[in-house]
Amino acid sequence: MQQHGIDYAEVFAPVARLDTIRLIISLAAKKEWVINQLDVKLAFLHGELNEEVYVEHPPGYEKKGREQMVYKLKKALYGLKQAPHAWYSRIESYFATQNFKKCPYEHTLFIKTGGGGNILVVCLYVDDLIFTGNDASMFDEFKQPMMNEFDMTDLGRMRYFLSIEVLQSSNGIFVGQKKSAEAILARFKMDGCNSVNNSIVPGTKLCKDHGGSKINSTLYKQIVGSLMYLTATRPDMMFVESLLSRYMECPTELHLQVAKRVFRYLKGTVSFGVFYKKGGFEGLNVYFDSDYAGDVKDRKSTSGYVFMLSAEAISWSLKKQPIVTLSTTEAEFIAVASYACQTIWLRRILQQLGHNQEGSTTIHCDNSSAIKLCKNPVLHGHSKHIDVCFHFIRELTSMGVVEVTHCQTQNQIADIMTKPLKHDVFVKLRGLMGVCSVSSIN
Repeated sequence: MQQHGIDYAEVFAPVARLDTIRLIISLAAKKEWVINQLDVKLAFLHGELNEEVYVEHPPGYEKKGREQMVYKLKKALYGLKQAPHAWYSRIESYFATQNFKKCPYEHTLFIKTGGGGNILVVCLYVDDLIFTGNDASMFDEFKQPMMNEFDMTDLGRMRYFLSIEVLQSSNGIFVGQKKSAEAILARFKMDGCNSVNNSIVPGTKLCKDHGGSKINSTLYKQIVGSLMYLTATRPDMMFVESLLSRYMECPTELHLQVAKRVFRYLKGTVSFGVFYKKGGFEGLNVYFDSDYAGDVKDRKSTSGYVFMLSAEAISWSLKKQPIVTLSTTEAEFIAVASYACQTIWLRRILQQLGHNQEGSTTIHCDNSSAIKLCKNPVLHGHSKHIDVCFHFIRELTSMGVVEVTHCQTQNQIADIMTKPLKHDVFVKLRGLMGVCSVSSIN
């Protein structure tokens, strides 16, 4: 019944973004809330179908003499194309009956408020649920009906979620991926390597090595894919892994050597992650940076951002810009305009969670010309060629949603996202993001 171009692709179960999960963890740490976890057993079997679906006889359930007949499904079944979507619709309708409000900006985030400012926050990732809040009685009122409605396992305090290890203590919440990192090192036979202090040699510039010795592209893709998975809790590895991912089509020995150095860095920092401390200011700050014509092939710039809630990173990203820029000012201006949308989204999520951002969100930039261009409403000769969509930042600045301020280069946290750094600078910026070893939080 689903038609191409209309609803044929609506067969997925929405999942929470990692940005949202880290934001909830950060807020819980600052408010000293406990995060608990539930797991739904055989979640897809709870989905209810809105159309008639027939299946052939499953192996072992053939009816003799009725081989030509089929079964009509009453509920969703694993392997059914629309089963994930049916499960999400089922649990979404259940939350509605329990007076939860679905966040309009994150469809897997459900919020329930009670008297006296009490709040219960539930985040859904297919069949895994995490929930937190400031009232223990609301936890019990939520869990018992859920376990009666669905077959669930109460996992207690959140400890392991999507391969992310979570350590909740009296000082805050630490998130890392030590088990995954050790498994990756063992898989690629790098668990016995010597460690290094940074993931890439300062000054390194990768390019397509046409005359280099070709390597197995499948192996290289597996290496890059495995390392990219660790960036869920390791923003300090984001730059080099994004750089490596540009050469998966035709990798050479040169690219493999850079990847092996990442393994050596990972070996010495296998227990690292982000530590969200309790207490602190709940204001949202943004650091962004951009290199200029960093890609030696197409001369496009690379830009990255780090969103900080208090003193820890909750969201980070790195990507090449869509157009070729003509100056460092233009590269920085396009970067800040692109990340303004993420700023608005995070502000709205925080508002739904009851943490309105008072005043403007500060965006830290180390380019004075780009700051002036953000505030200048006149389309003068230096900016008339820039696409109109990038001037969106000017409107946000005039409305007071964001405020672009100057930041000293040595304190520009987003530098770690855009270029290879010397060891002392790298360690400093890594620490400013809240990245540390699990052994240092006690």
